[in-house]
Amino acid sequence: MTDPGGSWHVVFGATGAIGGAVVSELARAGRQVRAVSRGGQAPDGAQGMAADASDRAQAARAAAGASVIYHCANPPYTQWPELFPTLTGSILGAAESSGAKLVFADNLYAYGPVDGPLREDLPAAARGPKGRIRAEMAADLLAAHREGRARVVIGRASDYYGPHGTGSTAGETVFGRILAGKKPQWTGRLDQPHTFHYLPDVARGLVVLADRREADGQAVPVHATIASPALLAIAGVFSPLLREMRETTYQFRAPFVIDASKFEAAFGHLEPTAHRDAVRRTVAWYRSR
Repeated sequence: MTDPGGSWHVVFGATGAIGGAVVSELARAGRQVRAVSRGGQAPDGAQGMAADASDRAQAARAAAGASVIYHCANPPYTQWPELFPTLTGSILGAAESSGAKLVFADNLYAYGPVDGPLREDLPAAARGPKGRIRAEMAADLLAAHREGRARVVIGRASDYYGPHGTGSTAGETVFGRILAGKKPQWTGRLDQPHTFHYLPDVARGLVVLADRREADGQAVPVHATIASPALLAIAGVFSPLLREMRETTYQFRAPFVIDASKFEAAFGHLEPTAHRDAVRRTVAWYRSR
């Protein structure tokens, strides 16, 4: 379906895993897509634009003429507390100046450890710095919505896998290692349920939130070697990334499952890709690299 009026859907972080999936979903649906990244790369069907999203002037220029902005950008994982608030504030400013609706692709860190399924109405009780940063950014975005400065919706997803999803907990350490003939690595217990999202399904969910006005102002959720917390602590001496991952080991030591009933009650059941098909497509992508 082509957008009436020729409005632009602007994706910040377009070369990342979620941003790239959103660009592909929008292009497939016939939307006019501007893919914003530092390098300006874009697939067929999208307009590429180079910009530093953390620079307010550059972000505003990239968002000119937008009807919807997707915030899918992330700073380096080890620098979230230092860089993420500035990045998000810059993209929020672009939404304010352009009048576009802002869709923030969030994760579940803000909730912290929970007992039971993860729901949107749970309090933000994160104990670590990255979780607290996520919670603070979400609060700032929703405050901007309440104050009438921008239309905002937050879409939250768990860990993902799929084509281009190399940096997730189920990326190179699982699919990449298996296809390289190595044992996959997992950061927790294999006997605990853990929600995973297939990247194209995450993208479809975010586009639904962009299209539906009733979503505005809400946060809405979409044989292995085990790396124990002790191993992560030792490895963290040598690897800043693994050291940072110790904050979220609770997600892999007990059930970590999303309750998406709020999304389904409001927008209907978004039929996810069958797990077997999703895995098959992911394996095919890894083999094609």
